[in-house]
Amino acid sequence: MSVHGKPRIVTTHVLNEMKLRGEKISMLTAYDYSMARIVDQAGIDVILVGDSASNVMAGHKSTLPITLDQMIYHAQSVVRAAKRALVVVDMPFGAYQGNSKEAVSSAIRIMKETGAQAIKMEGGEEIIESMHRILSAGIPVMGHLGLTPQSIHKFGTYVVRAKEEAEAKKLVEDAKLLEKTGCFSIVLEKIPAKLAKEVTDNSKIPMIGIGAGADVDGQVLVLHDMLGITQDFSPRFLRRYHNLFAEISGSVEAYVEDVKEQRFPNEKEQY
Repeated sequence: MSVHGKPRIVTTHVLNEMKLRGEKISMLTAYDYSMARIVDQAGIDVILVGDSASNVMAGHKSTLPITLDQMIYHAQSVVRAAKRALVVVDMPFGAYQGNSKEAVSSAIRIMKETGAQAIKMEGGEEIIESMHRILSAGIPVMGHLGLTPQSIHKFGTYVVRAKEEAEAKKLVEDAKLLEKTGCFSIVLEKIPAKLAKEVTDNSKIPMIGIGAGADVDGQVLVLHDMLGITQDFSPRFLRRYHNLFAEISGSVEAYVEDVKEQRFPNEKEQY
């Protein structure tokens, strides 16, 4: 949608309007200028500078190793490209857990140094003090419940969360608490679709799902997964829209062969 022919700039307020009218929210990750530019121009509503950069950009096995400085670098690159999408930056592991003063200074650094519009934090009741401080500094916060990858060593596995009644009950309570505290939206990761629907139907803020069924307010995927750049990750919720791994590999192989066989450059490709 646009105002007077210009593309609509997506804000936290716009996301709330979208929920009210039943318009689904599209969200993808991006970590660099070139990809973010493509994603933004293609009409995405929200770009998440995810700590999944730790996996797809740096090759780590989990999201834990990525630092605040590295997240800021990725976010700066993305913000330079984004002209209409809302840019949300993940607070990395260690930047907010257990220390609310450090949490607010981390969030302020992200906002000041990147120009992003919001931050995202994983967890419920256990991070509320940090969230209060960040919100009181005027920084918009997106929550994240269900499978929270920064707590992987607590869970010990990436299986579906909140299948048992006690964990489902805590998730419902945490979602209410995050909304009451002032989150503008919450990501629900890898939880039963029925539970995600219940949480979504009982909240006034947008719920963005990843492996949480179709009855949420929007969807998010990791860009490198949905484009088929990564190949070794195939959860049920992932739809691969392309196989860029094969396409890029083929192009590189063709280039190597052309160089070796002296077919590149040809006469028209030189001065």
